Amino acid sequence: MLVSRIGAAAAWGGCRRRMGNFTSSTRGTTTACVQYVQEVVSQNCVVIFSKTTCPYCRMAKSVFNEIGASYKVIELDEHNDGRRLQEALAQMTGARTVPRVFINGNCIGGGSDTKQLHQQGKLLPMIEKCAPCCSSGEGSGSGHFEAAK
Repeated sequence: MLVSRIGAAAAWGGCRRRMGNFTSSTRGTTTACVQYVQEVVSQNCVVIFSKTTCPYCRMAKSVFNEIGASYKVIELDEHNDGRRLQEALAQMTGARTVPRVFINGNCIGGGSDTKQLHQQGKLLPMIEKCAPCCSSGEGSGSGHFEAAK
């Protein structure tokens, strides 16, 4: 299993930065954050936007740990632009709560949704269908997994 984390020390320039120039508009900030989320989600089979203190976030992560699936975690409370990313996620998914779990580019919901999909036997098939773009990652939460033994 591989867990890749992005927190406060991320090498990413941030939502405030766009094309090397700082933007002062909220709209530009939101656009940059949405683009960042889309980029991370498109490059990784499973992405969890999380907060370190959230029990539902821990629930979602434990489900993926249980099945041996790799995932990328972005801890919003440790990220320099966590608030802006959370607003972008709200705009994109219709929910501001965490976790926001994405599989193969699609938001599947939060911790309870993830657990329910697993209990219904639907989560693993979703991971197995990850697009080729998401299966080459070196340390990227690539979607490679080992079935729990």
